[in-house]
Amino acid sequence: MATSQESEINSYLMVAEEGEVAEDLIEILEASSMPIDLARYVNHVCDPVVGAIATFEGTTHDTFGEKCILELRYEAYVPIALWHLRAICSDARIARPHHRLAVAQHLSTVLIDEASIFVAASVVDRVDTLEACYILIDEVKVSVPIWKKV
Repeated sequence: MATSQESEINSYLMVAEEGEVAEDLIEILEASSMPIDLARYVNHVCDPVVGAIATFEGTTHDTFGEKCILELRYEAYVPIALWHLRAICSDARIARPHHRLAVAQHLSTVLIDEASIFVAASVVDRVDTLEACYILIDEVKVSVPIWKKV
């Protein structure tokens, strides 16, 4: 049985435009006490034609600035955050042809050691796959307006 908090999950899903080579799964998870379902994103990028899958799981750590914390709240203006995430995936695909990409970002309160962001990529070559994950997470940190609050 779902609790009232679990039933308030809002998920925004974007897939590649028709005619594009591959699908990108981009989700922002709001008002959720549920952890990011890592298997969902790995399964999305999994395909028998690729030779490698790489993932990055960003967790909330126990300090923010110089404060010890138990949790962080992640906030964003969802339409702008989605636009940036879509652009990052598009740019990553131009830099290296990827088979599939997935990004999940929590916008809610996240306890320490829990995932606040998850990135997955699949490509034929392992080096390109690892580079795709690096590019995605690095660009998200730099470009997407997501605010952390104690």
